[in-house]
Amino acid sequence: MIIHQKNTPYTEYQILMQSGELKPDIDQANAIHLFEQLHAALQHYSRSGIRKSNWFTRLFSRADEAPIPPPKGIYLFGGVGRGKSMLMDLFYETVPLSAKRRMHFQEFMLDIHAHLKTWHGLSIQQRKLALKDMIPDKKIDLDDPIPAVAHQIASTTTLLCFDELQITDIADAMVVTRLFQELFNQGIVIVSTSNRAPDDLYKNGLNRHRFIPCIDRIKERMEIIPLNGPVDYRYDRLKGVKTYFHPVNETTTAALSAIFFRLTDRSIEDREKVPSGELIVQGRKLFVPKSARGVAVFSFKRLCANPLGPVDYIAVAKAYHTVIMVAIPLFTHENTSEATRFMHFIDAIYEHNVKFLCSAAAPPQQLYRSGSIDFEFERVVSRLMEMQSEDYLVRGHGKLVSRSI
Repeated sequence: MIIHQKNTPYTEYQILMQSGELKPDIDQANAIHLFEQLHAALQHYSRSGIRKSNWFTRLFSRADEAPIPPPKGIYLFGGVGRGKSMLMDLFYETVPLSAKRRMHFQEFMLDIHAHLKTWHGLSIQQRKLALKDMIPDKKIDLDDPIPAVAHQIASTTTLLCFDELQITDIADAMVVTRLFQELFNQGIVIVSTSNRAPDDLYKNGLNRHRFIPCIDRIKERMEIIPLNGPVDYRYDRLKGVKTYFHPVNETTTAALSAIFFRLTDRSIEDREKVPSGELIVQGRKLFVPKSARGVAVFSFKRLCANPLGPVDYIAVAKAYHTVIMVAIPLFTHENTSEATRFMHFIDAIYEHNVKFLCSAAAPPQQLYRSGSIDFEFERVVSRLMEMQSEDYLVRGHGKLVSRSI
């Protein structure tokens, strides 16, 4: 029997139900029950019994001391807008752990690939130094960066929460297979949302048979919970809502702000508490001024007046299901570089089905006044129009076409 205490996933879920933010949903109720169980289990879980941190503590530990088995994580999957991220966030925000991380899965993978690149740039001596505190249970292959990366994560993290886990290429498939194995072995508890059931991850991908062990491990170490209710909560909150505002003024800025708080289940009075975010792109940090529940807010200047490129915009598109951009200007021959970056940005988020809300100086058809890319910009206008449509808004986030590298 679970005792529902203050600030648990269950109590926070009930608050949303009583306020009318949520409607009765059997799948959500089942999911929140399991989140409540995991919440309770984590209050008594310590990774100290999984692996001793060094030879000294291993030497003086009791021989009959049994490892503390980690509780099963949760894999929550279902269609777009079913409330997966909302439920995971209720759990994450109430878990009384400091050693926890919550991030979009693609953001996590960008960070992992950056660490792998750094590792391959180290000398043998630097690798030995980096591994000096690792437990010598087995001989470490200095050419293999995965144990070192997993150890670094485990040194500061007990709970990992991923939003929108998906595997789209062979490189990620191979890294995730090895990395998850290491993280599970070190007692890390993983909670994840996904649009796909585990058996459908990386479906029809190149050399998929090499990813099957990872799927088996996920099903072994995580509770698999379907969330297939009839309501698209994300779209329900955008249904009938204007997404393209013009001109740029206090009224349109306030309207976008109100939508942000509606999408993220936050009170507008808490605007000062909205967190910022950060993406790691090829070893560089890309600052996200406001970031909550898969929604990011940027000014046009931050994304398009700075020297960013397609790789940065793809990182944003992968990390966030909704992007709000403030103050898009008119485009002329004087700001062609900014117009080009904006074009690359729209291409990236369009190809990843990111929902886009913005304030602009004029309607899409009137944004581009003069310059050398007027023909190319016609695609931007077309996409800006389509991205306001119901057909676009109901699409699931993510690039649907698998790619191999």
